[in-house]
Amino acid sequence: MKIQWIKANRFFLLLTINMLLFLWPSATLEAATASPPQATVTGTVTDSDGNPLVGVSIQVVDTQRGTITDLDGSFTIQAGPDDTLYFSIIGFRPMTVPIKGRSVVNAQMEEDVTQLGEVVLNAGYYTVSEKERTGNIATVKASVIEKQPVSNPLAALQGRVSGASVVQTSGLPGTNFSIQIRGRNSIRSGGNDPLYVIDGVPYSSSSLGEQQASIPIPGRGVSPLNNINPNDIESIEILKDADATAIYGSRGANGVVLITTKKGRSGDTQVTFNVSTGMGSVSNYLNLLSTEEYLEMRREAYANDGIEPIPSNAYDVNGTWNQERNTNWQRELFGNTSYMTNVQGSVSGGSEQTQFMLNGSYFGQTDVFPGDFGNTKVSGLANLNHRSENGRLSLNLSTNFISEKNDLPNGSSLVVEALLLPPNAPSLYDEDGELNWEDSTWNNPLRHLESEYRSSATTLISNAGLTYHIMDGLDFRTNLGYTENHLSELRTVPSTIYNPAFGVGSEFSLAIHNSGKRSSWIVEPQLQWKHQFGNLKLDILTGLSFQEQRSSRVSQRATGFSSNSLIESLSAASDVSILADVEQQYRYHAVFGRLNLNYKGLYFLNFTGRRDGSSRFGPEKRFANFGALGAAWLFSEEELFKNGRSFLSFGKLRGSYGTSGNDQIGDYQYLDTYSFGGTQYLNNPVLLPTRLFNPNFSWESNKKLEFGLELGFWNDRILLSGNYYRNRSSNQLVGIPLPGTTGFSSINGNLNATVENKGLEFEWQSVNAKGRNFSWTTSFNLTIPKNRLVSFPNLEGSTFANSLVIGEPLNILKLYRNLGVDPETGIHEFEDFNGDGAIASNDDREVIRNLDPEYYGGLNNSIVAGKFTFDVLFQFSKQLGWNYWRDASIPGSRNNQPREVLNRWQQEGDFSDVQRFSFGQSIDPLIGHFNYQQSDRAVSDASFIRLKTLSISYEVSNAKQNGFGCQVFLRGQNLWTWTDYLGLDPETRSNQTVPPLRMVSIGTQITF
Repeated sequence: MKIQWIKANRFFLLLTINMLLFLWPSATLEAATASPPQATVTGTVTDSDGNPLVGVSIQVVDTQRGTITDLDGSFTIQAGPDDTLYFSIIGFRPMTVPIKGRSVVNAQMEEDVTQLGEVVLNAGYYTVSEKERTGNIATVKASVIEKQPVSNPLAALQGRVSGASVVQTSGLPGTNFSIQIRGRNSIRSGGNDPLYVIDGVPYSSSSLGEQQASIPIPGRGVSPLNNINPNDIESIEILKDADATAIYGSRGANGVVLITTKKGRSGDTQVTFNVSTGMGSVSNYLNLLSTEEYLEMRREAYANDGIEPIPSNAYDVNGTWNQERNTNWQRELFGNTSYMTNVQGSVSGGSEQTQFMLNGSYFGQTDVFPGDFGNTKVSGLANLNHRSENGRLSLNLSTNFISEKNDLPNGSSLVVEALLLPPNAPSLYDEDGELNWEDSTWNNPLRHLESEYRSSATTLISNAGLTYHIMDGLDFRTNLGYTENHLSELRTVPSTIYNPAFGVGSEFSLAIHNSGKRSSWIVEPQLQWKHQFGNLKLDILTGLSFQEQRSSRVSQRATGFSSNSLIESLSAASDVSILADVEQQYRYHAVFGRLNLNYKGLYFLNFTGRRDGSSRFGPEKRFANFGALGAAWLFSEEELFKNGRSFLSFGKLRGSYGTSGNDQIGDYQYLDTYSFGGTQYLNNPVLLPTRLFNPNFSWESNKKLEFGLELGFWNDRILLSGNYYRNRSSNQLVGIPLPGTTGFSSINGNLNATVENKGLEFEWQSVNAKGRNFSWTTSFNLTIPKNRLVSFPNLEGSTFANSLVIGEPLNILKLYRNLGVDPETGIHEFEDFNGDGAIASNDDREVIRNLDPEYYGGLNNSIVAGKFTFDVLFQFSKQLGWNYWRDASIPGSRNNQPREVLNRWQQEGDFSDVQRFSFGQSIDPLIGHFNYQQSDRAVSDASFIRLKTLSISYEVSNAKQNGFGCQVFLRGQNLWTWTDYLGLDPETRSNQTVPPLRMVSIGTQITF
């Protein structure tokens, strides 16, 4: 098991310890020397009805002495005659009782709104308390988000939400995260993103980037979600089941992510400054061969292949290069320190009628490559809430603007070369400080720094909400929203990336320009009526939704420059071609409704329905109906459990069933479309058909079933929940294969294939200890998902035959079975499943490996001790993944290797998992290695446990008590990782990009 430790600076560590000791309140130290209590105090704690309370925490104020009540509510504690007792328990109001010389002190505690009843969740078109919800809604609050040094809001969800798998694709600043809520529903890889809604405004997560421009960014280019500032977020809600998502209809099949930004609150004007700075580094490097081991491998490879003498172009081993040189290229090429700066300021306040908030922030982070590259983000948030004096009219205005700039080299190439370069390769610079080409014996890896990627993105999100109270129980509400995204990209590949000896001039330089814009507006008038008929509470919501989205993008490729200094100018290029010139319009209309029934606070029914219309389908298929039924029984409110003697304080059984849809297919997919090709006829551009007309395909449909049980014990001191879900997605939107005579490989249509996702989710929350100066809470979540392809008509004759198997998950690999190394030949052997005597057919790829997680989750502990707060989050996942061998070169070639290759086959009779070394021109070892890369040995355990977040803060001054608040904090991200994975990182499962960085930051927050 490898443990990736933090290599902290000793001086910084000693300084931190001394700071903490200096800030530790003297009263705490004095308490340790206080004289012992003089008397035994006993008593009983009851509720307002006289029922004894078990598990009440009792603490002697200003001391470390405490106890809890027994089953009959009684307690015994040592205390002085002038001491004060502090009583606390979840579900009741804390209270203090002076002893005043008494030996018996009884306390009667007043019941407070339970913890669950206090929590109000955003369900999109309505709000609901945690206690009364019928759907499955998870939430992450600002108090959690703020303790993580992250720049993407999705990063704050990792390890904290059951049913939501969030994966970081790279450690480069500003890159993407992928999220799947309860698995993959669509066979299409691009049809599984959730719906994002920011302050009631749908927000598109699809990139405006050009693939040829954004090559340095892993994933699908620049994500619009990077333009959302986590510091502006009040809460993130995840809607998962049918009851929660059906009201979003056609867009809720893959779940819904609701992001609510911060709002102003009534009271005195409050100013807050938050400043932090930090450093980051790559958390893991591969253990590669040293120069001595590498040269041994190379010489043995030539000997095995019968090559003697060693060729003149084998510069690494024939003496041309220094054979004593030993360079760790990983640390040279992606081992720099990343520096992070985060500055935020806000002003908020207002009266009971009007509240406001202004928030501005700056975020900057460099990367780990040589040179001056990085990501910067500037954002501003303005929010205004107003309510008329008579309370009839409420108005909310919110505007959020973010500007982000990215400057990156061709980082993926640097990472790949760092893993492959021989350890005795020449130095990067010559004596004059110029790039060293060592007499044209190698390609200097720093040439990739000459190729640069720059992007500039802006996002505007504006929302207006108006509510008018018509009469008792009847409200009219309107939600208005507007978003606008701009993206400008430039990727330059100058001729200076080539060895000057080759004489390549600027006429071979290349530039890719891309400019995109997306704007969207939405109008949603709604009417809500609430009324109570005796024991029955009725809540009816109905509304309309009108949305339009326009997108445009122009991408151009320019070559043939007279000078590299003009490479950014299109007009300076002799050849400019159009890669894309796109104008798209998307319109969406809907009518929706919700009926909620609450009988005696015991039984809840929630009906939701929506009829959607989308311009992405043909005229006869544009409308579809979606709906769901959710039910809950709050059995802890039954008389059986309300006698005050039950340890069960909360119990709810709930279930839901319904349908939602998916229209993530892009615009104009049903039309026959044409585009201009790259060739010309008589100097005129050629118009080519690109898609066939099919007006009959329609929505994917997702049927969701869920059952859940939620329990609270000892006044919700312990909260448990378990969910079973089963989602079946059918009417799959895929490309249906066509005969080659048509001129098209496929046509978009609906396939009667069904994909099933089912699983179990478990959550635990507990208050382990709670006193006046000390508390300890724990939360734990675990998800056990299962994805499988239930049916696929004529799968064997389709283009998916080589990647899908009925009864297996969608995210599988079909691989060769490696039988080890032949003891006689030293070459890899594989099982010949079809018996044709060759390992070359897809019929021999019969080994199936599932890359979906077997289970995943997180464990969080939060401890408050006096003025100190400690938060620790561990994230874990049990999974398989491609390992190093997937992209490895053949052992023995002029590329470095992991030290595992030292256990290779050397002579006849050896048993090994590593075949004999070969320099790469002998056909049998080459074929063996190629098949090995596509075998079950290239997939291995990628499970991990990661110390995801560590936060330590100290409250120097309390704003409520002193009028001035000051907090200092130390925070870390991705600090340790326990894994057996053979590769850079088990989360990204890629050796072509920088793994997630280990970040440590220190900062302060001042409030006045």
